[in-house]
Amino acid sequence: MTAAAQGYNNAQFNVAKMYAEGRGVTQNDAAAVSWYRAAAEQGNLKAQSALGLMYETGRGVTQSYAAAAIWYTKAAEQGYVISQYNLSVMYRDGRGVAQDLAAAVSWTRKAADQGLPNAQYNLGVMYANGQGVAQDLAAAVSWTRKAADQGFPNGQYNLGVMYANGQGVAQDLAAAVSWYRKAAEQGYADAQSNLGAMYANGQGVTQDLAAAVSWYRKAADQGFPNGQYNLGAMYANGRGVAQDLGAAVSWYRKAADQGSSNAQYALGFMYENGQGVTQDLAAAVSWYRKAAEQGLISAQFALGLMYKNGQGVTQDNAAAADWYRKAAEQGDADAQSNLAVMYKLGQGVPQDDAAAVGWLRKAADRDHAIGQYNLGVMYRDGRGVKQNSVEAYKWLSLAAGAGNASATRQRDTLAATMSATQIAEAQRLASEWRKK
Repeated sequence: MTAAAQGYNNAQFNVAKMYAEGRGVTQNDAAAVSWYRAAAEQGNLKAQSALGLMYETGRGVTQSYAAAAIWYTKAAEQGYVISQYNLSVMYRDGRGVAQDLAAAVSWTRKAADQGLPNAQYNLGVMYANGQGVAQDLAAAVSWTRKAADQGFPNGQYNLGVMYANGQGVAQDLAAAVSWYRKAAEQGYADAQSNLGAMYANGQGVTQDLAAAVSWYRKAADQGFPNGQYNLGAMYANGRGVAQDLGAAVSWYRKAADQGSSNAQYALGFMYENGQGVTQDLAAAVSWYRKAAEQGLISAQFALGLMYKNGQGVTQDNAAAADWYRKAAEQGDADAQSNLAVMYKLGQGVPQDDAAAVGWLRKAADRDHAIGQYNLGVMYRDGRGVKQNSVEAYKWLSLAAGAGNASATRQRDTLAATMSATQIAEAQRLASEWRKK
């Protein structure tokens, strides 16, 4: 204390740290701030950085991001790596300073060049996303690898993702598994969940459902929603663990309560079908809605069905059409086909054969047998499109090939009205379509 009182800044910093940590003295954040300030005002880098952190977190002083940025800048400009990193985050997030991604990249790079793994990881993310710098996936891999090689789990996980997806590096599922494992063994929940998925699907590693369950459980036990959802799915399907629908519901609910749209949909399905829980259609609708409002296609379609059939909710064709449309616009063939039928029949939407044909074509192009069948019927009858027996035969043949018995009967009936030349042309068109 004597040296600190005499104005020695290193001693002042040490005293401040003792107060901050409660070592040898009663813990006192206000006293820590006072001594940090005394040292910081004499140019002590560590004290400037520490004082910035006290302002950022509001310890011993009124919280102020602006003041934090000022003190971080003083230390960062003198090359103190922790402050360079902290300042980069302030610029990235626009806290205490105007958001400036280019400045964020600049300060991140300074810290990364000094070997700070957090900064190397962040710089990799910024290159990957094109934030403050031109997108460059190869550079993203390079910086991410630097962090990963230092054992930084976030970097190990991201590098695994890049290998899994072939982003900035040749796809290599075995390498992805290796990096996921490194992060997972450090307790990184995202990596544990992804490693579980690799074992479940036999990607980059021999399929091992028991190992998948083990890794999913590690992530789930940390409260990671993807791990909870995936573990629930394993219990629901009896993969790698004895089937237990009650356990599946329990894990789905944990993830659903955290906002996982997949889990919300799965929980809705369990309620709709009374699996692992007493059947409750209203609860099913509630969970489907939560997932649907997050844009999950399967939930939007399921909610459309509930409205169409009046299950768990008052029957409402307009609402059904609305939810079908949301899923259809995202490319769901079932929703496209159902929405087409709504237009054909004028249910919940104005009757419009042309619109029906448009949606049927989208479904048919996705090899949806019912869509192909109904599109064939529209061509046969000339509804919403110019009558064309060749096109009708083509689409009915495609649906028949998928096992649609009605399509087979309608095609054969239509064939009786067509010439051999027309039938041959329709068969040629169907064959060409299958080759796509």
